[in-house]
Order: sequence, then structure tokens, then C-alpha cells
Amino acid sequence: MSTLTWGVLIISVLVVIITTAILLFATFARRERPPSSTSKERQLVSRAGNPVSVIYAGLILSTVVLFGVTIWTMMTLADIAAPPSKPSITVEVTGHQWWWEVRYLSDDPSQIFTTANEIHIPVGEPVAIKLRSADVIHSFWVPALSGKTDTIPGQTNTTWILADRAGTYRGQCTEYCGLQHAHMGFELVAMPKEKFESWRKDQLRSASEKSLASPGQRAFMQKCAVCHTVRGTRAGGRVGPDLTHLMTRSTIAAGTLPNRIGYLSGWIADPQHVKPGSKMPRLDINGQDLAQVRSYLETLN
Repeated sequence: MSTLTWGVLIISVLVVIITTAILLFATFARRERPPSSTSKERQLVSRAGNPVSVIYAGLILSTVVLFGVTIWTMMTLADIAAPPSKPSITVEVTGHQWWWEVRYLSDDPSQIFTTANEIHIPVGEPVAIKLRSADVIHSFWVPALSGKTDTIPGQTNTTWILADRAGTYRGQCTEYCGLQHAHMGFELVAMPKEKFESWRKDQLRSASEKSLASPGQRAFMQKCAVCHTVRGTRAGGRVGPDLTHLMTRSTIAAGTLPNRIGYLSGWIADPQHVKPGSKMPRLDINGQDLAQVRSYLETLN
């Protein structure tokens, strides 16, 4: 792709230079003046050569160059449409107003799990991305790693990602999808293969047994379970993100806030202050319940 970009840039610069040179030559070149005459009769102006042939030559040359660039572009797009090798994993990403559901697929049902707003991939291996939408059109984009691909209701689009270096890459919805479109971000974390496998193994676990039947867990079931899932508990809501391993994520509210206790408390208590119009409502929650829910969420790692 970079070769095509540089090639088109060089061709464009050459076109500008040649066109400018011809224009300057035509403007400043000395023309042979006709002999002076006292006659007031009109004289025919004659030009050497055939100017029409010059126009034809320019038209043919332009057509050949544009046709060649078009073929080159189509060949390059065909080369990058498919990953360089078979994808090692497949991730299904579903856009919601305004967050991302991330589901790791597998032929073995026991290896399938769901997370949210954070995608982990192994370095150096292509990853297939299946894109869906739960409501309106969104657009999936990781600027440093991929182009933009829309998520369209009732349709599954596919793309792929490959990270050459470990690191955290910012992703964003780039199709206006409503009031909180600007706060619909996510993070893509590329890590060495062994660290990725360790992360995936941890994600397959259900909620920590030590947190079950605690006061915080009971408060969570009363206030939050209708919308959120925590695997291993009776909380099975699908309206909001899966929170089974919430504390392993670096952000909350689809990349809007860092995942720290103070921000988490503020988000639970008054999400409409942070993201007005978001689907998470203000909860009728007192200070004691807030502290208990927060203490329970801290165990979800």
C-alpha cells in the first residue's frame, strides 16, 4: 500500500511540474512578430505545426497514465483485502449505542467468551474481525492498524488486523451514530503470543468464588444484574457490557474514563453526567449500596 501511495504521489508531482513548465513556456516564449505594415487590412495568423495533434497526444498520454494507476490500485487493494496467512483467531465485534461488545469465537464452545470495549490480539498473527450492529450503523476503525469498516444492522462485514509490534492502539467509531458517538471508543492491545494465551485462559474463568454471596454481590444483583452479565452468577443481562473481568480493563464507559475506583463510583452513581443520553440510567442508589456494588466490582478480575 505504501508503494502505491508513493507511486501515485510521484506521478502527481510530475504531472504538476510538466504542466507548469508547458504553461510557463507558452506564456513567456518569444513569438516571431509579423512585418510592420501600414495597411489596415487584417492579416491571418499562422502557427507552425498542428496544435490539434498536441491535444490528442496529451489526451492519449493522460488516459494511459490514469488507466495504469487504476489497474495498479485495483491490484494493490486485491492484495490487501485478504490477510497474508490464515487468521489465528476470529473475533466478533458488535457495535451498540455507545459501546463495543467483543466475542472471541471458537469451534469449541467451551473456548468462547465475551468481553467489552477492549480487544486483545497476539503480535505478528492476523486476526479475523466479524462486524455486526445491534442498532444503527457504526464504523470500526483502528487508525494505526486497519482501515474503516462499517457495522450494519442485519449484516455481517469482515475485516482483519495484524499488529507487528506489541502495544495499545486506540480505536474509534467513525460513523455518526447518535448523541454519544464521540465517546464510543475502544482499545486494542497487541501482546506476545504467550501473554495473549495467558490472558485468554483468564478470560474463560467465571467470577471469583470468593465474591459470591457477599453483600456487594447481592447489591449488584438487585441494582445491575438486569442489564449486565457476570459469568458464574445469576446476572445474565445483555443490555450492557459483560462485567465478568471488568477490573482487567484499562477504561470504562467505552474508553471515556480510566478504570479507577473514583471514576467507577461516579459512573455508577450518575452515568448521565458522564455520557448524557447513554443507555445506562441513573440508579436510585444510596451511599451504602454504591460502596457495596463498587467493592464487588473490584473483585471482578
